[in-house]
Amino acid sequence: LQSAGSRGEQARQLIIDLETRGKQAFPAFLSILRDTGQGDLAEMLIQECESRPVLPQLPDLRPVELELREEKQRKRLPYLTGIVSCWISQQALGIRGSLIVTCPCQVYEMKTDPCGHCLILNNVNFSRDSGLSTREGSDIDCEKLERRFKALHFTVLTRRDLKAQEIVLELQKLSRQDHSALDCCIVVILSHGCQTSHIQFPGGIYGTDGKPIPIEKIVNYFNGSNSPSLRGKPKLFFIQACGGEQRDQGFVVDCDSPEEEAPGGSLESDATPFRVPSDNVDEPDAIACLPTPSDILVSYSTFPGFVSWREKSSGSWYVEMLDSVLEQYAHSEDLLGMLVRVAGAVSAKGRYKQMPGCFNFLRKKFFFAC
Repeated sequence: LQSAGSRGEQARQLIIDLETRGKQAFPAFLSILRDTGQGDLAEMLIQECESRPVLPQLPDLRPVELELREEKQRKRLPYLTGIVSCWISQQALGIRGSLIVTCPCQVYEMKTDPCGHCLILNNVNFSRDSGLSTREGSDIDCEKLERRFKALHFTVLTRRDLKAQEIVLELQKLSRQDHSALDCCIVVILSHGCQTSHIQFPGGIYGTDGKPIPIEKIVNYFNGSNSPSLRGKPKLFFIQACGGEQRDQGFVVDCDSPEEEAPGGSLESDATPFRVPSDNVDEPDAIACLPTPSDILVSYSTFPGFVSWREKSSGSWYVEMLDSVLEQYAHSEDLLGMLVRVAGAVSAKGRYKQMPGCFNFLRKKFFFAC
């Protein structure tokens, strides 16, 4: 169709193509357009059909019957209808170029209700001997994400103020559950963080007892070997914690927007000093040869090695922007696109800068089931 010439010629070619599919193809297609609220497009095609010269009578051709199961045919029809009506919409609006369509096989299925489990680990109060401060504002983050993921059809379980071993047990419990009837799994961690040795995923988070857990170890509880019922399904991790002690003051760029205030008295970071792992740290999980991580995305609130800012009164910059972006775009955009929006919004805040990012091992596009 794109090679047919002008939009009018392309519309005429579409009509001809439909007519070669049988006598009822064109009326059926018009009916589908009207049923899907695109009657104006149907009228445009009718006008084009009426204005073209009368064509000789076409033979009674029958469409080729594909050997598909009835269920697959039902699933395929709305998708194909969407492609054609999207193309017609483009032409009507004068949009030039090829139509870019995401094939269903390139998108994770999110059809179950609930979609999956969401575990939120919220560490606020730390033991005195840990040397870690109270994370004021973290409860605000936690409440936002509880509401958001419940609205996105996840069953949400929150655990507060857990020691390192208690965190490990919660993660193992979740990874060993039967997820066969679910489509996804989400883990959110709100805590102090640090740098750790790693092979795949940088950084670590602290239990309330001050003991670190590598992010790599957390993620690998959910890989294909350790969580068979999650094989091939998206596993998403959102980490609000520092990746180190560095404070990024940014660099000068041409910008029309006013500069925000420097971090004030209520602004805190989740940074802690770098710690060399002691001899009793469970190193094998961090360096062992593991299956290639697939269907995994780890979203970090900050670049490895840098601090992550948190307001006492409104929560962390990262969670604030993540919640806002999910509210506005979860119904229409894929996850990676939304995380780019989060990164842009967070990076524009404050005198000291913060740059969220992610390690993406997803094989397909991920859309929340809104």
